[in-house]
Amino acid sequence: MNTTEYKLIRSSRKTISAQIKDGQLIVRAPLRCPERQIREFLEKHHRWIENHLQKSKEAARQARNSGRISEQELRELADKAVEYIPQRVRYYAGIMGVSYGRITIRAQKTRWGSCSARGNLNFNCLLMLTPPEVIDSVVVHELAHRFEMNHSPRFYAHVLAAYPEYETWNTWLKKNGQAVMKRLF
Repeated sequence: MNTTEYKLIRSSRKTISAQIKDGQLIVRAPLRCPERQIREFLEKHHRWIENHLQKSKEAARQARNSGRISEQELRELADKAVEYIPQRVRYYAGIMGVSYGRITIRAQKTRWGSCSARGNLNFNCLLMLTPPEVIDSVVVHELAHRFEMNHSPRFYAHVLAAYPEYETWNTWLKKNGQAVMKRLF
């Protein structure tokens, strides 16, 4: 393995772990863990590390190339979302046989959507920068919380019954969503 630079954080933990954050490798290790053991861990996981470092760098590059969203663009996205997303909610609520409360559209830095215990739905206006299938997957996900306020197998059974392509588009969002969200910063 190349000698990839990393930030080492020692603590009272029992195991070694690696994480990629903002293009940097962070290694967490027990206080008395020998350097040799850390190097062995890095060698054993070098493919994962290189793969995720590359993905992180690519996401950062895309975010830089996409540019920050202006206030004007944000308002336009919110207006489009107010028109489009409630239609999709009505459509899928009918298919799923669920009710819901208020629908709110916001510019959020960390969430694509949420569902409150009262059935109020919140959606991120940045969804308008994603394919329509991604929007549908988020809508169905939030509506499924009207059955289950968790992410249990029963919850996903409701999601997949209403939207069998959910996994494909949820994967798209996991892969590309961070670059979309970074346009707010």
